[in-house]
Amino acid sequence: MRSGYQMYINGTWQDSADGSWFDDFNPYTGEILTTVANGSQQDALLAVNAAADAFPDWAAVAPSQKRLLFLKAADLLEKRKDELIDLLARETGAARPFAAYQAAAGPNYLREAGSQAHRVTGTILPSETTKVSMVMRHPVGVVAGISPWNCPVVLSLRAVCFAMAYGNTVVLKPSEESPVSGGILLAELFEEAGFPKGVFNIVTHGYGRSSEVGDLFIQDRRVKRISFTGSTRVGRELAEKCGRHLKRIALELGGNDPLIVLNDADMDHAVNAAIFGRFLHQGQVCMNAKRLIIEKTVAQEFTARFVARTSALKVGNPLDAATVIGPLINHKQYETLEGQVNRAVAEGAELLCGGYGNGLCYHPTVLGNVREDMSIFHEETFGPVAPIIVAEDADDALRLANSSAYGLSAGILTNNMQQGLALARRIESGACHVNDSPLYGETHAPLGGVNNSGWGKFGIEAMHEFTEQQWVTLEMETRQYPF
Repeated sequence: MRSGYQMYINGTWQDSADGSWFDDFNPYTGEILTTVANGSQQDALLAVNAAADAFPDWAAVAPSQKRLLFLKAADLLEKRKDELIDLLARETGAARPFAAYQAAAGPNYLREAGSQAHRVTGTILPSETTKVSMVMRHPVGVVAGISPWNCPVVLSLRAVCFAMAYGNTVVLKPSEESPVSGGILLAELFEEAGFPKGVFNIVTHGYGRSSEVGDLFIQDRRVKRISFTGSTRVGRELAEKCGRHLKRIALELGGNDPLIVLNDADMDHAVNAAIFGRFLHQGQVCMNAKRLIIEKTVAQEFTARFVARTSALKVGNPLDAATVIGPLINHKQYETLEGQVNRAVAEGAELLCGGYGNGLCYHPTVLGNVREDMSIFHEETFGPVAPIIVAEDADDALRLANSSAYGLSAGILTNNMQQGLALARRIESGACHVNDSPLYGETHAPLGGVNNSGWGKFGIEAMHEFTEQQWVTLEMETRQYPF
């Protein structure tokens, strides 16, 4: 990696307006990985200016030309696969399974965006008169993307690539924990692919400047949409601010995603799905299986096998290909998780394995005897902690799954397909996967949550978030007016 990274605004690499920099750390070693331009509201204004100026020309570019640019960017990202996997390990602590997923999914998101350039369609409506009545869709203008650190390649791309495909220009604000993998790398790709200047802009910043950059996006009338992925707390604050400006915002927020294991489930598959769903990326994914709800008759067997598998997971350096559990992203996340586990044990949960850490690596932890009246049942645990909740039967499992303020994703494991589908339709979540963990996505799928997990959809439904409908009529005769 280079010793310093600038921001990308209006097709040029720039220092921050005040010339300041911030450190980007390796969460496993604690060492400074690199330094990055520390942007402010002034830099965000420059980026919005560039995006607003570039919008008319970009909106007029033919869909086929937009598609070719996205396909080229996808090919370029694919060629940098090994570099990206190494970067994600060093910057975000991603062990190889999750880093490799992002390296594969990133190009696919770009290709899906390229395909969507031709999907912006309108409708011809019947008319009660002699008019031709049409509903047209137009790009909205400037879109601001605010992306998190936990899955930086995929979630940064998702925040902006669909909007760009529809003819919008964008400003991306990546997390201060992943400015290179979640932002600068993408700017390099779009620049090399040949996207016109101003179409994609990035404002990086360190701690303490997130709110001022976000506030500029909300207050500037030229920013027509905001796409945010992150915590429910911050998402709610942004939604409240956007409401005062009547500005639309797409929100994918936190989750307390249930994985239901019914008594007829294949137990080998159930344990494998739970291990993967709970512990991928140290449990730091919004769609991780955060509550394991097990039907009573198989709870003892499942728990014993799950604890044995969990205890054998390798913890340590994410650059080691055998590592499954790498470091949490920072000390704040570690302390929050440690506090949740300690509080759960104090409230009566049984610590079955784990419950300790080395550095920022928190060893995978299983909690038994978790009840609905415990804090950890209702909280999102963003780390490798698996609460096991016992349900009396399938209906009780569904009740427990829905006893949550969140509603992002869910999983149901059963050999009864009819029962699985029937339960899926009654779960309050934006997605539900029968015979799989909640942790699943595809680039074209309409991902998005309900309740405290947000609103808005991506994939094939992103068009509704980042375009505007306009009703247009053409009078074919001479209208007769009453006066």
